[in-house]
Amino acid sequence: MGIEIEDKFDVPADYVLPDLGGLGETAGPKSYQLVALYYDTDDLRLARRGATLRRRRGGADPGWHLKLPKVKGGRQEIVFPLTRSTKVVPQELADLVLGFTRGAPLRVVAQLETKRTVVRLGDLVEVADDRVKATSLLGAPAVQRWREVEAELLNGDDKLLAKVGKRLKKAGAVPASSSSKLARLLDPPPVPRAEVAAGSAGEVVMDYLAGQVSALLGQDPRVRRAEEDAVHQMRVATRRLRSALKAFKPVVAGTREIQDELKWLAGVLGEARDLEVIRARFARRLEDLAPELVVGPIRARLGDDMYRREREAYGRIRETLGGERYFALLDALDALIAEPRLTEAAAQDAKTLVGVAGKSWARVTRAYDAAQAIEDPERREIAMHEVRKSAKRARYTAEALRPALGAKMGRLARHAEAVQEVLGAHMDGVIAQETLAKEAEAARQAGEDTFTYGLLIGVERGAAERAHAEFPEVWARTRKAVGKLL
Repeated sequence: MGIEIEDKFDVPADYVLPDLGGLGETAGPKSYQLVALYYDTDDLRLARRGATLRRRRGGADPGWHLKLPKVKGGRQEIVFPLTRSTKVVPQELADLVLGFTRGAPLRVVAQLETKRTVVRLGDLVEVADDRVKATSLLGAPAVQRWREVEAELLNGDDKLLAKVGKRLKKAGAVPASSSSKLARLLDPPPVPRAEVAAGSAGEVVMDYLAGQVSALLGQDPRVRRAEEDAVHQMRVATRRLRSALKAFKPVVAGTREIQDELKWLAGVLGEARDLEVIRARFARRLEDLAPELVVGPIRARLGDDMYRREREAYGRIRETLGGERYFALLDALDALIAEPRLTEAAAQDAKTLVGVAGKSWARVTRAYDAAQAIEDPERREIAMHEVRKSAKRARYTAEALRPALGAKMGRLARHAEAVQEVLGAHMDGVIAQETLAKEAEAARQAGEDTFTYGLLIGVERGAAERAHAEFPEVWARTRKAVGKLL
């Protein structure tokens, strides 16, 4: 598995690869003959999302290659060993793309034969000059031929890749018109999007929703592989979608059922994520203690045992992501992006959405005032949880509007985040104390020394109390700043 960062160029048949001397020590040229079969559904669900799945023979890396949609300038590539069968996709790979295929069968849709000539700049950049014969197997076979050049970053930084690209373009190369060879051959139709007026409120909202749907789908294969931070990023995309559908109800109507299903999905993802966070938190706390203060098998209870529960939670996530309810949610999100129920407000100027941001912040202040009016400390504590949730929603709303409405929304998002973070720090400390108390009781029942649990509970109580004491000042400063802003 790796992250592929490359620039692709279209070149004429008589293109002469320029000398790359002066950019580094060159090696090559070396030639390969590559034969690749590409797999997709009949309606090209992978290609439409920017993913490719192939079985390739020849070259330095034969095998099954799954390239996921580009994220932050790079594409993740997952490699599996070559198998004998050309008809059956390895189950592990078929499972990884279920979020795209949703159970539709995969079949060979194209064959590409490539004569590749490779030049390397040390172990930093590889330049591949490809002469391609591509055959579409959708319907009657159809053949295309072309030449292209790829410059891939192996190590080093983007500056060297940019220098290589500049030299290639100076020799007559132009940025590729397609994101991949398969896209050039098959020209898959784009994912359906609703048509909305430029500069309208509808355009801002639908662009944001489409981006979050893509973010959710982009994390899907990574969550199935239990990659670091993936479940967190997928849950964030799920929460942002739900928050946006609530906040922008005046623009996009009829989304209650989708909101409910997004809440369900966030809950499924949350179990593993919460265990990840608290396990890492306890590991840091234990590292901060002097060795002589860590007694009994506490590391096993707070580390290994929680990790086992975390793996079990990931198993439940994978089961969910392979189920019809999840596929139905993804279909509903696709339908929302393609054919939303837009209101009359969607046609108004994007600047009218400032009022939505204002309402989101007003909800925070109402929740705070309601909490402070409660005399019972425990009930007030529960009510402050609603303040934190309202602040998060105000932050997400402002971030959604920032591209269209500018710096003011960026500042509002930061103010809301400050409230969210200090309340979150207090809540995290409280939850950590409760978790430690339960673990300490289990240890006590097993006859283990619980001294270190008491120390950690004290540490977490101190962290929660500091956040609690900090909040009034943060709130007063934030409320004043937002008042001037809005």
